[in-house]
Amino acid sequence: MSDLPRKAVTRTAKLAALPLGFAGRATWGLGKRIGGKSAEIVGRELQQRTAEQLFKVLGELKGGAMKFGQAMSVFESALPEEIAGPYRAALTKLQDAAPPMPTRTVHSVLEERLGADWAELFVEFEDKPSAAASIGQVHRAVWHDGREVAVKVQYPGAGEALLSDLTQLSRFARLLGPLIPGMDIKPLITELRDRVSEELDYGLEAQAQAAHAEEFADDPDVLVPAVVHQCEQVLVTEWIDGVPLSEVITDGTPEQRDRAGQLLARFLFSGPARTGLLHADPHPGNFRLLPDGEGGWRLGVLDFGTVDRLPGGLPQPIGDSLRMTLDGDAESVYELLCEEGFVKESIDLAPDAVLDYLLPIIEPAEADEFTFTRGWMRNQAARIADPRSPAHQLGRQLNLPPAYLLIHRVTLSTIGVLCQLGATVRLRDELEEWLPGFVPEEDLEAEELEAEELGEEVAIAEA
Repeated sequence: MSDLPRKAVTRTAKLAALPLGFAGRATWGLGKRIGGKSAEIVGRELQQRTAEQLFKVLGELKGGAMKFGQAMSVFESALPEEIAGPYRAALTKLQDAAPPMPTRTVHSVLEERLGADWAELFVEFEDKPSAAASIGQVHRAVWHDGREVAVKVQYPGAGEALLSDLTQLSRFARLLGPLIPGMDIKPLITELRDRVSEELDYGLEAQAQAAHAEEFADDPDVLVPAVVHQCEQVLVTEWIDGVPLSEVITDGTPEQRDRAGQLLARFLFSGPARTGLLHADPHPGNFRLLPDGEGGWRLGVLDFGTVDRLPGGLPQPIGDSLRMTLDGDAESVYELLCEEGFVKESIDLAPDAVLDYLLPIIEPAEADEFTFTRGWMRNQAARIADPRSPAHQLGRQLNLPPAYLLIHRVTLSTIGVLCQLGATVRLRDELEEWLPGFVPEEDLEAEELEAEELGEEVAIAEA
């Protein structure tokens, strides 16, 4: 395998070939049609060839190209089934696999960052990577104190590659847009660019992971591996086994799917409340299902390179607006959206129309439990993407304030994974427990008073 292609001209040439390839395959497809093949068969063959080329190039380039592919992969459930089929296998491969760095490159990075005697820090070190992702790859090893560890090594030139790829991808975002109906690709690429410097800084990643590991140390549901050692371009953490979520999606039992979905929702909403940080890269390659020792499952969480810093937890207006929407209070919802900048001052919308736009999207929060499916996700995407629909026309007039951009992407991505799992989830339970504003203040005060009174009764009885 060759090193990460670093020269901008090389990477740009590979990426620029993608839209030309799309056009070439369209011509090829026309020839097949003239030759007598049906549109359906030709269309399926075209989609298969497109998937193979697109994700082969993204996987080889790693860097920003692969990061974009991973971000797109969680939206696979929004694609129409006739298009999603050929893409699904290629997307899944991107979630935790890519061509590895040569061993000599790995050793040179370790020698430069850990010292000439780096090998003495390990009892064992596997040269073959266990996973290769967008800016680094992971090697399984045994630390000098006997702990099994994951050694994350950053690709040389990863920063330059990330910026180069994302700049080039943004130039033909319009061509990639049809992959995910109803989604504007350009802001996604812009936001990925904004996160590049943070993700390249393994010091920041180590701090975020250590904060989560400490908070969830005794948690029965979530396991975050502890940080063992960190320096520039190298991050060593405790190793965890388990079933990758990508495998649960393809081969998991209904019990595993539902448990994974419930814990994923719990982690999404409880993380900011407990740590002040939002894990912002929820693609399936970053999660594992592990036996909890009692016949059940825990969720293992990896890769804290991208986080949103939310010192007060998730913003209360999210919970307030959800609650008021479910209550059917159109005027209050509209007023809050205007205050938070979701509706610009120059725009005037009908509150009832905004409520009608929101209600189908928040359906999972209304029921005691909700089964997320690809069909439900496709219906939502089609409703918003169809230029003839009122939802599309209204959605184009709404604004997404910068403070909510990453939260919005993480929530959408998590819902995409839940739909891939086909999980039945008690989402409302998690919202009531962890989302500020979802439960009215007066209800919380009543619950606290009831708990105090119950505690007093127990104390008297025990006395």
